[in-house]
Order: sequence, then structure tokens, then C-alpha cells
Amino acid sequence: MTKGAGRFTTPASKEWQNNPLVIAWSHHAQPTPPYADRQTMIEQEDPSRDRLKQHFAQRVIHQARQVLEVWQRLQRGEWNEAGMQELQEAAQLLQRYAERFEQVEHRELGKRIVACLGVVGANRGRLNSEVISELNQLMQRLSRTGLRHGDRFEHTTLPPLRKPVYLALQHLERAERLAQQLDFFGMNAKPLDTANAFRAAMLERHPAAIVMEIDFAGSGNGLQLAQAVQEGLQEKIPVLFYSHEDTDTPTRLAAVRAGGREFFTGSMDASSLLERIEVLTHVAQYEPYRVLIVDDSRAQATHTERVLNSAGIVTRTLTEPIQAMDELAEFQPDLIILDMYMPACNGTELAQVIRHNDRYVSVPIIYLSAEDDLDKQLDAMSEGGDDFLTKPIKPRHLIATVRNRADRARSLKARMVRDSLTGLFNHTHTLQLLEDARFRAQRDEQPLTFAMIDIDFFKKVNDNYGHPMGDRVIKSLALFLKQRLRKSDCIGRYGGEEFAVVMPNTDAQTAAKVLDEVRARFAEIHYPAHPHDLSCTFSCGIAELADDLDSKHLSQRADEALYRAKNGGRNRVEVYE
Repeated sequence: MTKGAGRFTTPASKEWQNNPLVIAWSHHAQPTPPYADRQTMIEQEDPSRDRLKQHFAQRVIHQARQVLEVWQRLQRGEWNEAGMQELQEAAQLLQRYAERFEQVEHRELGKRIVACLGVVGANRGRLNSEVISELNQLMQRLSRTGLRHGDRFEHTTLPPLRKPVYLALQHLERAERLAQQLDFFGMNAKPLDTANAFRAAMLERHPAAIVMEIDFAGSGNGLQLAQAVQEGLQEKIPVLFYSHEDTDTPTRLAAVRAGGREFFTGSMDASSLLERIEVLTHVAQYEPYRVLIVDDSRAQATHTERVLNSAGIVTRTLTEPIQAMDELAEFQPDLIILDMYMPACNGTELAQVIRHNDRYVSVPIIYLSAEDDLDKQLDAMSEGGDDFLTKPIKPRHLIATVRNRADRARSLKARMVRDSLTGLFNHTHTLQLLEDARFRAQRDEQPLTFAMIDIDFFKKVNDNYGHPMGDRVIKSLALFLKQRLRKSDCIGRYGGEEFAVVMPNTDAQTAAKVLDEVRARFAEIHYPAHPHDLSCTFSCGIAELADDLDSKHLSQRADEALYRAKNGGRNRVEVYE
């Protein structure tokens, strides 16, 4: 076991990352393609042919990354013909490279993306909610794919969208140790030892973030290097600065101007650094905003829908306001657009009904009406509305208002439903997610598993090593679970040292295998401490949804299985039977 000050280390990180079970799981349980030729896998291949295959493998990964980056640009900005053309060309190249390398899944994804864009072209360049949703699903799948599981090449499990983190520290050894830790947690980091190496890396590819020592390659040179590479960039690269000594305000100001998002001094706390890098490098999927349009006029609703669709926003229209609550539960919009005057129920009345439900109290409501009387507009705003737009409205005005409101609402919701220490979902929201997953599983007749995890002998950790070490262990497990489980799995901090995981489309036995692998690997992490290094284990209880179960009884079963695991000796996974 390798040890270092304030660092998590394990010799098994590569083995863990290449574990077939975990690879399959991290790719959203996509079925593993059969090996093309098992005999060929056994025999020694021609080295030149192997190098050629590796070349094309990297081309496939690179092109998948290009597709995803174009998609993200479109989602962040306004969709336009040039952007869609760029996306189509990138998808066509992905399809071509995947065919050459015999990557079936990449080829099919490229083909389907091209087909979706073809539908848009056939519709005179108009987007609709169905196409936007399908494109988003395809991009989500693409971001989770690696190369064929039987391929013996480096980086075959590298997620295509995960940009590297550049580590520019004075001591290369320290940077290399940090890179190993990031690799263990699923991040791709590149240590750099000279200013020229840093510049060359920046020319080759922009990173997700930079960890820069202010005196890298000379006194104060780190600040200058970071500032120089930011010049001319539309989107600044987040930089985490580090200084061995405490620094003055002018130095910190220079760090801010150079794109500094954090400033560490003294001995660099690896757990804090890991946590911050995870936040900064987290690749959001840029889920399209979802807007519910309630308007008794079909023509007006269709017009609003088309305007928002043109900006990549998914919409659902409702001409019967009385059905709004059922639609809210099903569609889960980021924002609601209401007409002011409707025969069965006017907009202000519906807004009040929506606000009576605690679940939708923070969903922005925008009135879109021909009403130009300011007093009536203000009265409507006081009845649960967040904004009032007057018809006719310019498309860009409507799009900008919707995007700004929806984005702020997402950010606020994320803060409301997440645990402050770990960034995981809090107890209340985890139960809500479990209930939503239960409803979908029973509706679609799909399996659902709920798991509860508890760190073993956690009180002894706090008593013997102090609460800061306890918090560090909790944050470490949270990060470990986020990196090792699927994006579709909902991970929550249930309370104290207890965690919960909602696992859709997963039976109990599969969940047990995956979580047992996580349990075994988590036990290998060592936390430097005095007088002895600390390692922790966890116990886990699993329950699968049955036809007659509600979410409350499902969680009770998982809790009972967890109790059995703890009574059975801890550091184990138990399935409710």
C-alpha cells in the first residue's frame, strides 16, 4: 500500500478500473458484445496490426468526444444551422471510424444521431421535442460508452467526454502521486514538469481544469502561464492554484484574474483537492430544459412550442388546464408557461393550485398573455407567478427568459435537495426519488433495487481520529460511489454515516454483485493518520421491489437486510429474502 501525506492510495486502481463487472456497470449495464474471435485473443497478434487497431481505437474515442462537445455547445447556446451541420459531420465521421474499427455500438449511435438530424433537415430545420429527447438519450449513451470490452488497449474505459486535468506542480513526484489518486477515483490527470510541456499540452487539448503551483517553472511563473493560456478563450479554464507559503492579497488577486477558482496554501489536503476537482470537472450532460405550456389556444401553444424547440428546449403542451397537476407529476418540468385567461380555469387560479403542492413551490411560473394592463400583471405576479411576458414577444426574448429562469431554478433546487458535506441527495429527496423510481418501475414492469449502506464502527473513527477525519471518510465514500455507480443510480446521504442508493432497471442479485465489488475496493483505501493509517469498511442491505410494495416498505426491507449484514459480522452485503 502506497502512502503519502493526506492522500488516498491503492495499488489496485488499474485492476479496479479494468474489472469487467465494473466496466459493464459504469456503462449503464450495456450488454457486453461477444468477443469477435476468442482464438485471436489467445494467440499473439502481429505487432504492426495491433498498433494500427490501437490507432483507430483512439480515433473512435476522439471522435465520440468531438460529437459530445459539439452537442454541449449547442445546448449551451442557441441552435443554428451551422452548429447542426457541424454535429452531423462529426456524427458521420464517428460512424465511419467505428465501422473501420468494428465498433458496433459507436457505429449504431453515430448512425442514429445522423438519422435524427436528417429528420430535422426534412422538417425544414425545425426541431421538436421528440427529436431533442432522442438526441439527448443518444448523447447520454455515447458519453457512457468505451471501446469493446475485450480490447486490450490502454484507456479503453475512458469516458469520451471526460477531459483531463493538468497538474503543474514544482515537484513531479507529487504531481504523479496526485494523478494516481485521481485515476483511482475515475479522473484522467496528466502531470507536467516543465513550462514547455504545459504549453504543448494546452496546444494539444484544453483540459477540464488546471492544478497550478504559483512558482511552477520559476518564481511567479505559474500565475503568468495560467493567465497567458486564458487569453482569447471564450470560456475560461478553471484553475486551482497552490502555494507552499501563505500569500498576500495582490498574489491572490492575480490568481483570480488568471482564472483561479480555488487557492490552496501550506500542505495540500488531498481530500479537499479531490472534492473540488470533482466539482469543477463534473461534466454535466446539459439535459435539455423541460417546459410545460398551458394555453387553451392550440395555435398559440404550438407557436410557443416551436420557438422553444428551436433552442433545443423540450416542451409539452396542455390545452386543458384542469389536467395540469397530473401532467406535472409525469413530465417534471423545469418551468411552466401559463396563459392568463382560459375558460375553465384562469392562469392565476392554476398558479395557486400548483403552489399549494410543496413539490412544485419552487418551479418558476411565467405568464404569457396579451394582457398589457400593468396593475393586472402585478396582481398575477403576486398569485404565484415569477415573470409576466406580453404577447407578441420576440423569440429571442422568450428563449432568454425561459433559459435564465430554468437555469436558476435548477441551481437552487440542486442546493435545496443536496447534502452540504457530500453533495449527494439529502434524506428527504432520496425518498422522493425512490417513490418516483417505484412508480416508473411498476408502470414499465422493470426491476428496481434499493440499497442502504452504513460505514462500520464509524463512532470509533470520530472518537479515535477526530470528526474532521470522520468527515473525510464520509466524503471519500460519497465520491467513490459517484464514480463507481451509474449516472442513472440515485445516491443519497441518508443521515450521519448512512447512505442510500436507488438502482433502476436492476435486480437484487446484480446490485449485490456490483455493491460487493465497491465494498471490497473501498476497504483498500488507506487514510494517513497517527499512530496508524486508517482504513474503513461498510455494510450493505439490498431489497428488490415486489408488485405489492410501496416505497416505504421497500426501504424497510433494505434496512432489515442492512441490520442482518451488521449482525453477521459487518463488511458484507446482504439481500432481503
